[in-house]
Amino acid sequence: MDTTIVWKVEALDVKPVEGPLDDVVVTAHWTCSGVNGDYTTSIYSTCSFPPPEGTFIPYADLTQDQVLSWCWANGVNKDATEAAVEQQIQNLIDPPIISPKLPWDK
Repeated sequence: MDTTIVWKVEALDVKPVEGPLDDVVVTAHWTCSGVNGDYTTSIYSTCSFPPPEGTFIPYADLTQDQVLSWCWANGVNKDATEAAVEQQIQNLIDPPIISPKLPWDK
């Protein structure tokens, strides 16, 4: 069974006024989750953004896809994060280290 990966923006931190602009996103809080059968895991982090340059998208018009694209353009490695989630799932399915009962505790 394949792992399903889902990215989600959980929250946005906004600067109420930045020069002539209102409600400028400065930080996105995100999760990347993976589900494979009964196994689920996720990574949570944040990504900060520099002041906007060029075209400004008003806060009310933002989409999750737009904000995630900013994250990936500002240091969040999409492929590495998804690979880490996949590895966490595989470690749940087939743990690399286990703690069995001690042989003398029978």
